[in-house]
Amino acid sequence: MTTRHAITAGFVPLLDSALLVVAREMGFAEEQAIDLTLLRERSWASIRDRLAVRHIDVAHILGPMPIAGNLGLNVPAPEMIVPMALGLGGNAVTVSPALWQAMAEHGATVDLDARTNGAALRKVIDARKGTPLRFGVVHAYSGHNYELRYWLAANGIDPDREIEVVVLPPPDMGDALAEDVIDGYCAGEPWNTFGVLRRGGHLATVKAAIWRSSPEKVLGVNARWGGTNPEAMAALLVALHQASLWCARPENYEALATLLAKPAYVGRDVELLLPALNGNLPVGGGAVQTISDFFVPNAKAATFPWKSHALWFYTQMVRWRQIEHTAERQRIAAETYRPDIYRAALKDLGIAMPSASAKVEGALTVATPVGSSGALTLGPDGFFDGGRFDPDDVEAYIASQSTG
Repeated sequence: MTTRHAITAGFVPLLDSALLVVAREMGFAEEQAIDLTLLRERSWASIRDRLAVRHIDVAHILGPMPIAGNLGLNVPAPEMIVPMALGLGGNAVTVSPALWQAMAEHGATVDLDARTNGAALRKVIDARKGTPLRFGVVHAYSGHNYELRYWLAANGIDPDREIEVVVLPPPDMGDALAEDVIDGYCAGEPWNTFGVLRRGGHLATVKAAIWRSSPEKVLGVNARWGGTNPEAMAALLVALHQASLWCARPENYEALATLLAKPAYVGRDVELLLPALNGNLPVGGGAVQTISDFFVPNAKAATFPWKSHALWFYTQMVRWRQIEHTAERQRIAAETYRPDIYRAALKDLGIAMPSASAKVEGALTVATPVGSSGALTLGPDGFFDGGRFDPDDVEAYIASQSTG
């Protein structure tokens, strides 16, 4: 008799919750004998709190949050593990019409180039008088916060002294922009498309331009639940892998957008969800830019929980003075991500998986077949400023970064 598994998963209404939604709605969870219950939460703090009190077992969660929790930075939080990622990319930086006009006057263009538009923002700040610009991010321990800060700092802008960074729930970003509460924000979809099409915003750049093939949301698992329910966790990873394949097929984009548009999930119009799936992004003023790797749910080992991703997030916590570096804290960060669980769960599917658990981030300038068979292609994964992160030399990387 097949053992059934009851799993409760939390999610925030974002496009990159797609794998969990599709696993439930398209029957992939049922195929693995999983009764999957999805709970919609408004903020990442709610996700954290529900994991802590065991109202949910697993969650669609920001990549750095489980690390921060395990380091004691994000309380209340249970010990967490990350056995799977939920895709690559998917974020953008949206600015107000007034800020975009000022940036355009200093050379910003609609091609979303991180260097050109960052240099324009630097000039705007130089010419500006009065209070600092205010940018919203979704959480202090988020890829959004770290990629926004990386972009600013690499363009000579100090995110702590020349910008005020504030935390807002993703659904509030567009309204805050329209009401002049903030001058810009870094968020996931559909909230950038919403900000452009419904609130008059303009894209300044995208995650895929700042750091290509970069990590975003992951499957955060309460470590206690995972330790006592290894079969259920493995079955869920299989269901999510099948969902990632379905989400990656272009012929399914419209059906996926229609599914996510339901009030129980993202609850926004299909026209706000499709652009991130097909890569044709409205950038403002009627312009559209095609970014083929804006959101990647399956290719490029998109669901593999790289330890190098975990360690890069950790270096940013150190860089922005959220924590001091120690060898023990580095170990905790690296061990939060669990590629060993991923490999064990999916090994019988015969899919191509990385043989290494970490890689030099930023080393691949073009798409590169890897492994003896070449069945898996990684990259390009470059940082826009040419930077590289070697996970075997964390201390040197930390020393090389300036906080401004």
